[in-house]
Amino acid sequence: MEIGRFTMPANRPINQTKAETIYFGGGTPSILTAGELEVLLEELHRKFTLAEGAEITLEANPDDITPEKLNAWKKMGINRLSIGIQSFREEDLVWMNRAHNSMQAYRCIELANAAGFDNLNIDLIFGTPTLPDAAWLANLEQAKNMGITHLSCYALTVEENTALHHFIKKGKVPLPPEEKQARQFEMLLDWAGKAGWEHYEISNLCKPGHRSRHNSSYWTGRPYFGFGPSAHSFDGEKTRWMSIANNALYINAWMNQTGEPYHWEHLTNVQSLNEKIMTGLRRSEGIEADFVTGMVERIQLTPPQQKAFFGQLHAFLAEGLCIDKEKRITLSAKGKLYADHVAAGLFLD
Repeated sequence: MEIGRFTMPANRPINQTKAETIYFGGGTPSILTAGELEVLLEELHRKFTLAEGAEITLEANPDDITPEKLNAWKKMGINRLSIGIQSFREEDLVWMNRAHNSMQAYRCIELANAAGFDNLNIDLIFGTPTLPDAAWLANLEQAKNMGITHLSCYALTVEENTALHHFIKKGKVPLPPEEKQARQFEMLLDWAGKAGWEHYEISNLCKPGHRSRHNSSYWTGRPYFGFGPSAHSFDGEKTRWMSIANNALYINAWMNQTGEPYHWEHLTNVQSLNEKIMTGLRRSEGIEADFVTGMVERIQLTPPQQKAFFGQLHAFLAEGLCIDKEKRITLSAKGKLYADHVAAGLFLD
């Protein structure tokens, strides 16, 4: 089909697609005015048929949230918020150089509850030098007690060319301790079990019935369309495309018809299998053993390649990093600490 001057292949019928989820995120969409968000939603409604009961999520910074914005978001149909709290403790927020403070972390959730949002995710960071074990548990309990239904919990990663990376390199702040990160991740697993929450993906937990429907579509290989600079899309089979990252070039590509706004990638059978292994192992359901066996056979690995692959899988099972339960391969509690290592060990060349 045609969008502007750019032709999309026929197997990506955007106008005929029913959208089950919409996600405003990546960057800081909460800085947009209500009018700007409404324009975007109106355009999405024009291009898509929205499924009944669709999940519409907005990522929001605590310092952007006001009663007026919340009421406007609710009125326009946004029914789920994902708030970058990171921690309820002032010392953690200062160490992470966050724009909001502890009071704003509490206040924005209270305001969201008062506005009628009953499907709330917050991001929490663990393993930082300023966060004792008891304080980490207190953060989790605080979230539960404030009516949060979903948690995205991450060990802090230090990205290059950030202020934190610069401070660590200069010795102004200590490097996040790996042992502490591992211990607090194990505490998270224990807390989730006692609280009756689902730890349904490595970094994501929820009250029963509150999984992120949008993010789950990524992990299960369903098709999705992304709009805006750096946005990714996937046809649900073997083709993905990414919008160019540069804002000016992206706008020029559409407004002035100067160049192709996408970078394309066509996955091989091996790449598809590797991705399914990686995303499948991150989920509590794991991957079906029969599916893996079938994929290995379809891509026609040589006998030595098959021997190496299944040998590594059996080694992970023997080490207790993986579990074979009812013909599904899942990560053990120990294996969740080494999820990337296990996935990489099973990747095919």
